[in-house]
Amino acid sequence: MSELPDPIPAATLVVMRPAAAAPELLMVERAGTMAFAAGALVFPGGRIDPGDHDAAAALLPSVPDGAARIAAIRETIEEAGIAVGLTPQPDEATSARLRDQLDDGVPFLALLRDAGLDVDAAALTPFARWCPNFRETRRFDALFFLAEAPVGAVATADEGESVRLFWASAEAILADVDAGRAHVIFPTRRNLERLALFASIDAARADAARHPVQQITPWVEEREGEPHVCIPKGIGYPVTSEPLTTARRR
Repeated sequence: MSELPDPIPAATLVVMRPAAAAPELLMVERAGTMAFAAGALVFPGGRIDPGDHDAAAALLPSVPDGAARIAAIRETIEEAGIAVGLTPQPDEATSARLRDQLDDGVPFLALLRDAGLDVDAAALTPFARWCPNFRETRRFDALFFLAEAPVGAVATADEGESVRLFWASAEAILADVDAGRAHVIFPTRRNLERLALFASIDAARADAARHPVQQITPWVEEREGEPHVCIPKGIGYPVTSEPLTTARRR
């Protein structure tokens, strides 16, 4: 049996905005041609690049997960055109310029310095860390953060990795998945179920504070005569097992 590939360090940002019944989440539909999670709904995010470590050393030297926070901010700009966690809050034109220059390969740290922007690490709340061991083309060790969207922020797809962006409550997204109108991978499903518990962004942040982040690596075990994919209990997730037949992709 071949060895699992080493996990790729990554960061994901759950961008939330207030709504009447429950917070709405920014979701990305990945292009069907992608090597990982093709066509699935995901939160904005991606791998942590060397430039993210450079920016963290310069801007967040005392923050242990600073490179992950910067990667989550950068990837959200690239994928959705929304600048979260920067201070002062850039206007729409500045956010668009950051996105264009990132697309051109300009280092994020240089862009921030040129624009007179800094990173507000406290704007991102650590929420989870997932490192699945399924035999996928790519394997990620991803830190998840919560953040509130800037007021009036407009998200647009990059028309590369993502083909569609939308805002919806966790409950509504799960309903679409259950009805077959969308699909998600296992970690996204579990995180959506957890996020569906919260009636406000403050409630989500408070729950995150009650459950210190620990690495989640699902495992398979027999339950009631059927193999289930499982995660630990007691870390904030309302559903901790699912039949293997449905867990790989919904």
